[in-house]
Amino acid sequence: QVQLAESGGGLVQTGGSLRLSCAVSGRASKFYAVGWFRQVPGKEREFVGVINSSGDNAYYADSVKGRFTISRDNARNTVYLQMNSLKPEDTAVYSCATTANGYIPATPRDPSQYHYWGQGTQVTVSS
Repeated sequence: QVQLAESGGGLVQTGGSLRLSCAVSGRASKFYAVGWFRQVPGKEREFVGVINSSGDNAYYADSVKGRFTISRDNARNTVYLQMNSLKPEDTAVYSCATTANGYIPATPRDPSQYHYWGQGTQVTVSS
């Protein structure tokens, strides 16, 4: 079993920055790829990005590429989502997730490929 817990959300102005954290615990947690998703009410969950277990490979949605960066500190069992140049359309509940086998799924943008989820943290970007 793997547990994930996000933190770091809040209210920020357009153009500002936030860093979200995803604390991963449980069996062999440092060997798990971790994906970030976001969701607004009434819409489907949207892929933000994913990082592999060693932290040397990451993929991003086009909507956040160049503005968001995913990193990890395996000594702390924590994955980070650094969000810069935030826009009002980035407002959402952000969640981290991982798979049952720990690898980046073949279709990383598909949330159904992820089995363990955190509770989410709200990010609000004011205009």
